[in-house]
Amino acid sequence: MATNFIRWAPALVWAIALPVVAQSTDPNGAVSKQVSTATAHAALALGAADLKMTQVHLHHVINCLVGPAGESYDATQDNPCKGMGQGAMVDAKGDSTRESQLQAAVAEATQGIKAATVGEAHADAQKVLSTLQAK
Repeated sequence: MATNFIRWAPALVWAIALPVVAQSTDPNGAVSKQVSTATAHAALALGAADLKMTQVHLHHVINCLVGPAGESYDATQDNPCKGMGQGAMVDAKGDSTRESQLQAAVAEATQGIKAATVGEAHADAQKVLSTLQAK
C-alpha cells in the first residue's frame, strides 16, 4: 500500500500544483478569456465582406485588449469583453512576454483601422490573428 502511494505521490503533487500555478498567472482566466474573445473578433474582421465591418471588429479587438481605461479604447464601439476583466493588457501586467504580444496586436489592429481598402485591413486583421494565436 505504501509503495503504491510513493509511486503515485509525484503525480498527485503535479495534479494539485498545476491548476494553482495556472490560476496564479491568470487570475480567474481573465486574460485568456479576453484574448480568446479578441482573437474571435480578429477572425471576424478577417472574414468581413467590407471595410467598415472589418474595422468595427478591429475596434472590438482593441477594446478587449486595452480595456475601458486604455488610451486606445473607443467608447463609441462595443466592448465584447465587458465584465471579463480590466482589459487583457491591464490584467496581464507583470507578464512582459504577454504584454509585448498584446501591444503588438493593438498596433496591428490600429493599422487595420486606418487602412484605406478592405484588402489592407484584412492583411492587418490576419497579422492580429497570428499575433494573438502565437504562444
